Amino acid sequence: MPDVGADDVPDLGPLPERVAVDVAQVRRLVAGQFPHWADLPVEPVADGGWDNWTFRLGTGMSVRLPSAVEYAEAVAKEHRWLPVLAPRLPLPVPTPLAKGGPGEGYPYAWSVYRWLDGETARADRIADPVRFALDLAGFVVALQGVDVADGPRPGRHNWYRGGTLRTYDGLADRALTALDGRIDVGLAGEVWRRALDARWDGAERWFHGDLAQGNLLLDDGHLAAIIDFGTCGVGDPSCDLAIAWTLLTADGRRAFRERLAVDDATWARGRGWALWKTLVSYANAPDVGEAAANSRRILDEIFAEYTNGDSR
Repeated sequence: MPDVGADDVPDLGPLPERVAVDVAQVRRLVAGQFPHWADLPVEPVADGGWDNWTFRLGTGMSVRLPSAVEYAEAVAKEHRWLPVLAPRLPLPVPTPLAKGGPGEGYPYAWSVYRWLDGETARADRIADPVRFALDLAGFVVALQGVDVADGPRPGRHNWYRGGTLRTYDGLADRALTALDGRIDVGLAGEVWRRALDARWDGAERWFHGDLAQGNLLLDDGHLAAIIDFGTCGVGDPSCDLAIAWTLLTADGRRAFRERLAVDDATWARGRGWALWKTLVSYANAPDVGEAAANSRRILDEIFAEYTNGDSR
């Protein structure tokens, strides 16, 4: 990556102030702005995400309402770019059907999408880990092949994904301090510094920005669709490699990297994306429970792969 000075590192600012949305409010919004859908049932979606509140509308649609003003910046982007990206991708992605506006006490733009069937990806639900990794890599290859002209560059709309990892250096450092005595902070710091020092060649590519298990849908154990493009953009695509450590098996990770033909520097930055997010999650979680166990599992994957040099 070209040298980045302190003045060039974006400021993430304070944590977003989220607003709550309930079923009755969504019903009123839909009825007021899209009366032809007023009679359809509205149901909340379990684990519908953090950036958006998600509700099912009838049997074939979903309603997504940003939970804070910062997340609302992605609405126009998704409506602009998803119809451009979808025909060029090998897997189904959300289809925007309508864009709503503020009302009924809700302050932001919001969206209606076509519903995509599938169950959330989880390691024990994946039928063939290597095939899954190759299918995911095929999606990433296709996405990176889309023309970047006029694409959205890193900014607040996607929390600067596609830009320098140094944006998250303060978060990583604070998490390392909080985790001292709970993990090998020396090794974690070494992995993080290597990621920061790994240069990007400046060749812009499209990226999804949040290839996490909650945004990957399975059908009968196989990758069936990819959702939530709120953090998509154009820039350094290494952020899309974090999934290699957060969900893929060791064999799947190797197949994923080989399919993408990723060089050492890009791989190191991708590892850095997985690391800082996991460190922050772990630092903010109790040391018992599912969240902590998942963080420890991911850190074990990162440390083992880094130490053994078995990424190829």
